[in-house]
Amino acid sequence: MAKSNSKQVRAENKLRIIPLGGLGEIGKNMTVFEYGEDLIVVDVGSIFPREDMPGVDLVIPDTAYLQKNAGRIRAYIITHGHEDHIGATPYVFKDLPAPVYGTRLTLALIEHKLREARVPDIEMHTIQPGDVVKVCPSFTVEFLKVSHSIAGSVMLAIHTPIGVVVHTGDFKVDFTPIDGEPMDLPRLGELGRQGVLALLADSTNVERPGYTMSEKTVGETFANLFDRAKGRIIIAMFASNVHRIQMVVDAAGRHRRKVCLIGRSMVNVARIAMQLGELRIPDGDLISADDLDRFRDDELVVMTTGSQGEQMSGLARMASAEHKKLEVRPSDMIIISATPIPGNEKSVSRVINQLVRTGANVIYESLAEVHVSGHARQEELKLVHTLVKPKFFIPVHGEYRHLYHHANLARSLGMDDDHVHISDIGEVMELDGETLVAAGTVPAGEVLIDGLGIGDVGAVVLRDRKHLSQDGLLVVIMAVEQETGSVVSGPDIISRGFVYMREADELVEGARSAAREVLECYGRIDPGDWSHVKSDVRDAVQRYIFETIKRSPMILPVIVDV
Repeated sequence: MAKSNSKQVRAENKLRIIPLGGLGEIGKNMTVFEYGEDLIVVDVGSIFPREDMPGVDLVIPDTAYLQKNAGRIRAYIITHGHEDHIGATPYVFKDLPAPVYGTRLTLALIEHKLREARVPDIEMHTIQPGDVVKVCPSFTVEFLKVSHSIAGSVMLAIHTPIGVVVHTGDFKVDFTPIDGEPMDLPRLGELGRQGVLALLADSTNVERPGYTMSEKTVGETFANLFDRAKGRIIIAMFASNVHRIQMVVDAAGRHRRKVCLIGRSMVNVARIAMQLGELRIPDGDLISADDLDRFRDDELVVMTTGSQGEQMSGLARMASAEHKKLEVRPSDMIIISATPIPGNEKSVSRVINQLVRTGANVIYESLAEVHVSGHARQEELKLVHTLVKPKFFIPVHGEYRHLYHHANLARSLGMDDDHVHISDIGEVMELDGETLVAAGTVPAGEVLIDGLGIGDVGAVVLRDRKHLSQDGLLVVIMAVEQETGSVVSGPDIISRGFVYMREADELVEGARSAAREVLECYGRIDPGDWSHVKSDVRDAVQRYIFETIKRSPMILPVIVDV
């Protein structure tokens, strides 16, 4: 009995770190920390759907493990307000409420999402960089100031009974930040001298040598471009980059230009940031899209969404001449102040090409320094590793190649191979103060959001959607008399996205004949035979079409009972 209790005590004296997202991918960040009966969650992010997910609006982490342990969730700790860190909050908080800790802007953006989704009130705790909060018996969280591409970003020092874990969140080392408050490197050094058990660090830019440029570089570029512009200036950027919005507003003011915001997220974020004092736009300088025609072109700056080539964004609609309020002109200067997120390159390139065709002066990162990353490059990562001096290192926030290269960077700084661990979502990492071991897995993956549907689109539905989008649909309709079981009408053929019926008479008639041959074999068709009849008709028509034109549309047999 005593031996069993000893094992139980040792098990309870272990810290468990479980990533539920953000590894092997850019986005969907969510990490669980457990000690004893206490559980906290760092970030609740989403990710853009991939091209092989037609019709999907959003992808969020699988929270099956959290649902199983709902009674143990003590807090959500949010590092900053980007979608890949807060995008899943309405879906997760609705069923798994717990106190939420974050900075003012971060919580304001979350609250806006919760209101839109009609999620009941959640307990919110506003923190400031430098705060130390005991969120539950097992976890005390220290919030450290970092520089990133959104205000209110923080790094976490999570104090546990067996040691301190530093989670960097997203960061870069900017010695001349827009808000004038540099990253808290001195405190990182203090933590390193006191001893850090583990470091979880942003890996996004680990492949890029040197240092990430300061955000002020973009401000200088904007000033030069504003001097050259003769007509309207249209700038596409991330709506969440409040500091960059402020730089544009300031440049517009110096050039006596009015500012117009286009795009739902751009308007919402700017409004929230203005309410909090994070964004300052002088009275009279902000106009609506309805007022654009009241001013000369050289009096206007338009900021819009669409820097990632999103199909329904403001910039994409301008590029395709479908925007209701603004039509691109050859005299316009269009600045795309962002780099494509991995997977969005084709969409961004398509929008740029459409804009160039209009004759406008299109400027993007390849042509001028109109964007700098919010993520640390190699030398900045080395600085943080050297200051923190962790016993164990776990690279996070990146595709597998980023994690791999970040692990190698840590080894190049002297860390032992067995103290560097590349994890995967769902893996349970247990730390006892002296060792880090992989201790199994928990359910993890992705949940697809389509409209108001959560998780009802799975592999089978996606497979059918891709099939329909690639090969089209052929509907075979047959009417069967209930009493006699005889076919009284059909088979008739309807095509959608497969062939144009009026120009494929021979093919359609052949498909009809193939279906008719199956029906003749059955003679009388009873209701109990319907599933077999439809299966045989599907196979016969599929085989005929493939043999004839080597294509495989989706075949949908329909029996109408008359």
